[in-house]
Amino acid sequence: MHFVTSHDGARLAFEEAGAGIPIVFVHEFAGDLRSWEPQMRQFARSHRCVAFSARGYPPSDVPEAAERYGQDIARLDVVAIMDALGIERAHVVGHSMGAFTALHVGLHHPERCLSVAALGCGWGSNPAERDAAAEACRNIAGLFRDKSMEEAAVAYAHFPMRLSFKAKDPRGFAEFVRMLAEHSGHGSAMTMLNLQMKRPTLWELEAELRGFVPPLLVLLGDEDAPCLEGSLFLKRIVPTAALAVIPRAGHTITTEEPAAVNAALAELFAAAESGCWMVFKNRP
Repeated sequence: MHFVTSHDGARLAFEEAGAGIPIVFVHEFAGDLRSWEPQMRQFARSHRCVAFSARGYPPSDVPEAAERYGQDIARLDVVAIMDALGIERAHVVGHSMGAFTALHVGLHHPERCLSVAALGCGWGSNPAERDAAAEACRNIAGLFRDKSMEEAAVAYAHFPMRLSFKAKDPRGFAEFVRMLAEHSGHGSAMTMLNLQMKRPTLWELEAELRGFVPPLLVLLGDEDAPCLEGSLFLKRIVPTAALAVIPRAGHTITTEEPAAVNAALAELFAAAESGCWMVFKNRP
C-alpha cells in the first residue's frame, strides 16, 4: 500500500501494478480500491494500472469537516494521484460515484485523458427525480451515521440494483458486503451528503457534455434501473460516447460481470490508443 498527498493535505491510499500506458480506476460509493481487482489483474498484463481509495475510505484519510468533501475535490484528487505518479495522460475509468468524477476529469482536464469510461453512471440525475434523490441521500447518510457499519453494509448491499449480483454469485456478493463493512461510517455519510447529494446532475451539465472531448464509453447492466436514463442521456448528447449494456447485470458490474466489463474496456483502450474511436458531432 502506498500513499499520495492531495491538494489539501489529505492522504490517499493507492495500489499500482503493471507497466505501459496508464489506467486510473475511480471506485463507487460502496467500493474502494479493492473493487477493481478483476480489472487490475487483467490490464496490468499490458498497462500501468492505478487504483486508489477516495478520501473518506480507509486507509485513505477520513476528514472530519464537510467542506473537505465534494465533486470538485474528488476530481482534484484524481489529478493529484496522476501528478504524484508522473502520469501525464491516462485512461480514466470510473464506476457510479467514480463515473461522475471521471466525467468531471474529462470535462475539466481533457488533455490528461486518453479516454474516459463511465460505468453505472446517472443515479439521481433525472431532474424529475432530484428531490427524491436528495432525500435518499439523506436517508443513506443517516444509515451509515446511525447504524453499525455491519448493519449499514448489509442494508445498503441489498438495494434492488445489486440483487442480481447476490443471485448469481453469493460468494462474490458476501465478499462485497464484508469489504463495505470495513468502511468508515463518518466517511460514508460525509461523502453521501457532500459529494453524492450536491454534485451537479448530468442534465445540468448538458452544455459542457456536448463539448466533451475524450473518447467515452458508457457501460451499465440492464438491471441497473436507476442508471438507465442517465446512461442513455450521455449516449444521446456526448459526441464521443459509445453505449454498452451488459444483460442480466446490476450495479456492481466490476465484480459481478468482470469478463464483460474487461472486454468492453479493452475495446475502448485499443481504439483510443490507435486513434480509431469514432466521433459524431451532429447529434440532436
